[in-house]
Amino acid sequence: MNIRTALTASACLCAVSLLYAQDYPVKSIRMVVPFPAGGGSDTVARVLAQRLSVSLGQTMVADNRAGASGNIAAEIVAKAPADGYTLLFGNSSLSISPAVYTKLSFDPVRDLVPVSMVSSYPFVLVAHPSLPVKNVRDLIAMAKARPGVLTFSTAGAGTMSHFAMELFQLLTQTKLTHLPYKGAAPAGIAVMSGEAHVSFLVMPVAQAQIRVNRLRGLGVAAKTRAPVIPQVPTMEEAGVQGHIALQWNGLFAPAATPRAIIDKLHRETVAALANGEVKQRLADEGAEAVGSSPAEFAAFFRSEAAKWGDVARRSGTKLD
Repeated sequence: MNIRTALTASACLCAVSLLYAQDYPVKSIRMVVPFPAGGGSDTVARVLAQRLSVSLGQTMVADNRAGASGNIAAEIVAKAPADGYTLLFGNSSLSISPAVYTKLSFDPVRDLVPVSMVSSYPFVLVAHPSLPVKNVRDLIAMAKARPGVLTFSTAGAGTMSHFAMELFQLLTQTKLTHLPYKGAAPAGIAVMSGEAHVSFLVMPVAQAQIRVNRLRGLGVAAKTRAPVIPQVPTMEEAGVQGHIALQWNGLFAPAATPRAIIDKLHRETVAALANGEVKQRLADEGAEAVGSSPAEFAAFFRSEAAKWGDVARRSGTKLD
């Protein structure tokens, strides 16, 4: 094939892609959600799906496929037809999986294309009120005095709540015992009931319980304090430099999805996140609406994969 023929073929493919995207969507869209119904991230997914159903003129159905730290849902989308009708509402755990699961049948970076980050909120280090610690320094001192005695609950092995604590242990040279649960809600219940001593909980779960004194907020894993719980210092203010752990959510499509469809989905997602009602619904969950470009989201995703891959290696965490 000579250069002229190749250019002609490429132009034809682009034209077909653009024409296809102009008609897209012509049927309902499946948004695969990798966590159980009812949690904070599921709520955000459904708010977005409802808004996109209106703007795209076709129903977007949230399909909850929880399990394996989000890998079940991600694999469904990675292996789905690249036609824009099967999307993933992925989250932070997707950046951890390649480092801890050596037998994955897909590569998130290779097999999925980012559309837009949707929302972001930090994890909050919380303790049961009966634990005799008033701040992060007290917790570190107790953990060092009693290695392995203190327990922490998580939404499951390999999730971001798990790795937020792995990072904490690396930075503070402490050792706590992991109690994995099946989702953020039971992990929160575990620390509220005293079954676990501490936990890194997502902001929507943590802030409500801190306000009514069912949990003690020790530190917010972000660069700045959270407006919904301004009395709780950041982890860095509390003395743990470099401890940033965000629960982000974003829209992904199969890697070979036509660029014109990705661009259309991105435009509609950004418009949805700019809607006042949507922004308020997310704010009520303690989340910040984002709306990044595909390129920005891809760069962020790669940086997150590198960061948490390093934590996995340094902590020796493997889940196969």
